[in-house]
Amino acid sequence: MITVEEVEKAQQAWGDGIVDIAAAYDTGADFVGRARSHVETLYAYDIGPVLFKPTFAVEQQFRPTFEGALSYFVGSNGACPEDSGFAIKGWTKVRFENQKMALHGGTAMSMGNYFFTSPDGSEVKVEFSFGYIVDSDGALRIHLHHSSMPASV
Repeated sequence: MITVEEVEKAQQAWGDGIVDIAAAYDTGADFVGRARSHVETLYAYDIGPVLFKPTFAVEQQFRPTFEGALSYFVGSNGACPEDSGFAIKGWTKVRFENQKMALHGGTAMSMGNYFFTSPDGSEVKVEFSFGYIVDSDGALRIHLHHSSMPASV
């Protein structure tokens, strides 16, 4: 049975990964390798279908493949020419505020807002829904990720 604490730990790992990719990019380190590891260890592409709708994807709204997800995080690798690299925008912190979680045995769903801190200290609020499954090692892996900007009236 997946616990709230395990979901929060997975969210922390996801946020830390985004910050790590940004830091690697800023220092000239292997940011693509770090992003590849981020997607490999946190998403379930090697287990089964992943439903990924990135925040700023327009032309290719959905990223059902590993290469499509990687492209979104680090910039076009040929998979999605529109991508400029969400994870290389210089984010210094990511924090999650869960509105609700639904835990069902070996699956979990969470939704809420997450906040990305930019280099100038301002926060960008994004809405999210994440779905998790447990892999063969007992780790949570994302098999649903939908993000969007809050609606403006």
